[in-house]
Amino acid sequence: MIVTQEDLQEWIESKGYNEVVEFICELQESVVGKDNSAGRETATTRVLEEMLDRVNEIIDRHRAESTGNSRFGKIEFRDFYKELEEKSQELVEDVRGKKGEEDEEEGRKSETRELAVYLQHSFGDANRIDYGSGHELNFICFLLCLKKIGVIERHEYTGIVLLVFTKYISVMRRLQKEYWLEPAGSHGVWGLDDYHFLPFLFGAAQLTGHEHMRPKSIHNAELVEMYRDKYMYFECIDFINRVTKMSLRWHSPMLDDISGAKSWQKIKEGMVKMYRKEVLEKLPIMQHFIFGQLIKEERKNRDNKDEDKKDEDKKDEDKKVDQDSKQSVAHLPHLPSHVHTWGDCCGIRIPSVLAQSNTESTAK
Repeated sequence: MIVTQEDLQEWIESKGYNEVVEFICELQESVVGKDNSAGRETATTRVLEEMLDRVNEIIDRHRAESTGNSRFGKIEFRDFYKELEEKSQELVEDVRGKKGEEDEEEGRKSETRELAVYLQHSFGDANRIDYGSGHELNFICFLLCLKKIGVIERHEYTGIVLLVFTKYISVMRRLQKEYWLEPAGSHGVWGLDDYHFLPFLFGAAQLTGHEHMRPKSIHNAELVEMYRDKYMYFECIDFINRVTKMSLRWHSPMLDDISGAKSWQKIKEGMVKMYRKEVLEKLPIMQHFIFGQLIKEERKNRDNKDEDKKDEDKKDEDKKVDQDSKQSVAHLPHLPSHVHTWGDCCGIRIPSVLAQSNTESTAK
């Protein structure tokens, strides 16, 4: 479990961290220059899509009925989540099928339990009735674990992104609308999206090298609407446009800034760097992450670090002065409002933008 900055640094330097980054980069590379129709179905993508269909069926059985003017999440989400938890291991076993049946029984059961936890956490938090980039990370780690146990193979990556991941996003959009999920650790206007990050990361890759589409094309509402079903990046922009009803420059200045990039290649590369800094290396996000045997929490032997510690004590003392000074001004009101602190508002409830949009529409 990651609790302190020291824990976080060990995670950043770990094999598990590198595996997650490498997997995300490989998935991104697999969709360069490809629209959503380029995904080739395999037996694996089919069972994963069927799994997501079953998640949709669980939503059908727990439709939100609560009314009122609250802009926070609807409690029926907890009923959905309870059934998801109950069925998660069954869903995982259906995805695994006969692959790995020859493995030792207890080992397979342990893997299934671990996969089930990542799957559950992929759809939000039942207590807080929220969803954010940390939950999205859990779905990627669910896929990574399937790769590690031999269910997903490298040649299937394009289909995993364009068929499975896009379907996961559509399920999440439905959950967000149905239960008014609160955005977990939203940046507000200085974030990419209240809920998601990876559709932008994969979407920029899709548009890399496009003959006509430029980063500034996101400001053309007709183009965005026309191509939202073909490119993840445009789907995200369209979703934001429909929910906020405001100019992109006003409600999403971060995306507006990014649209000034010279090429999609630059955005593609920048998204990976940003994901590392704003998700994988953020304590408020990673402190909720669950480790197991497939993605391990690697610990240095602190009993054998005495000598290294002595050598570093002086450096630590020097750094402490600088760190203390930074922390002392971290919350001063004169600081720019666009400092990137994705997830730093952990613990503070943030109203659902979907709830706000619905309330405003009803009022009219």
